[in-house]
Amino acid sequence: MSQAFRTLLKKVGSGSHTSEPLTRSEAAEAAYMMLTQEATPAQIGAFMIAHRIKRPTAEELSGFLDTYRKMGPRLSTIQADYPAMVFGLPYDGRSRTAPVQPLVSLMLSVMGCPVLLHGGARMPTKYGIPIAEIWQSLGVDWQGLSLNAIQQIFQRTHQGFLYLPDHFPEAHHLVPYRDQIGKRPPLATIELMWCPYDGPCQVVVGYVHPPTEQLAQKTLSLSGIQNFMTVKGLEGSSDLPRARTAIIGIHHISDKEERLLLHARDYHLGSPSETPLKALPDYFNILKETLHGKPTSLRPAVIWNGGFYLWRSGITKSLEQGFQLAQELLDSDRLLKQIKLLAKETDLYRAG
Repeated sequence: MSQAFRTLLKKVGSGSHTSEPLTRSEAAEAAYMMLTQEATPAQIGAFMIAHRIKRPTAEELSGFLDTYRKMGPRLSTIQADYPAMVFGLPYDGRSRTAPVQPLVSLMLSVMGCPVLLHGGARMPTKYGIPIAEIWQSLGVDWQGLSLNAIQQIFQRTHQGFLYLPDHFPEAHHLVPYRDQIGKRPPLATIELMWCPYDGPCQVVVGYVHPPTEQLAQKTLSLSGIQNFMTVKGLEGSSDLPRARTAIIGIHHISDKEERLLLHARDYHLGSPSETPLKALPDYFNILKETLHGKPTSLRPAVIWNGGFYLWRSGITKSLEQGFQLAQELLDSDRLLKQIKLLAKETDLYRAG
């Protein structure tokens, strides 16, 4: 048993009247002892559930991020015409609505904007479909690659993916606790905000509940992340909704927040309901048909999201131009060529 961790555990787990928030340095220390398993399994599980009940503070989460930056993988700066976009998506995936993020990533990377994603395999508590599995359905397998391989692929294609079991096994070892305590612990909130890239970038934080957005804003500001975007997306992802108002907060260096309230119906891309995630073979088939330019049920969502992120990346000067470019990319073979390039690159490094 770690006596040092026991002291931190007592601080957050003393009940509603006597518990105290950790300082940033204490939170960083707690995260380090959990990631290195210096704390015992009983201590880790107790901390996770106690911290969830207490609710985390921005200072605590910034301390967790400090340890993630210290222990986790990082990609070095690459040459690009635009700042990279780092998408923070819930690792436990999607289970109700059809994701379009990989196609958005393809649009950005093929136009010269680097995109960095991170995640793992199916994960508690939702066990939804993770982004890595969607990439696999398109023929791109990010698993089993070294960090150096990811760096080289990122440099050549402007597309990167950090796979938790391969590149951050210390964090991956904490995944079973989510199932054992039956809840996503506050430490899991870090996956929405973590930025494992050294170069200029914009972090995109998906969320469901308004308090999470406020927590992310304070945490990222404390952590020195000056360019970031919060998106009240589908199932906490960065995918913009089409059946309701898309709420986006944009933060720049030394600027106040810019608040966007967008309605897909205003651009003839709306829908009474979101595209459901049904049987996976059907979803994968629709995803591929959309890539081939066919008029699928998913195409409007891809144009809606692709156009928005093409605009916010700086590739287009207006949202309307973003939608136009997204349609042109779907109707061309450029995204298919990018998929083939990524499949070739990942297979080559895996074979080597």
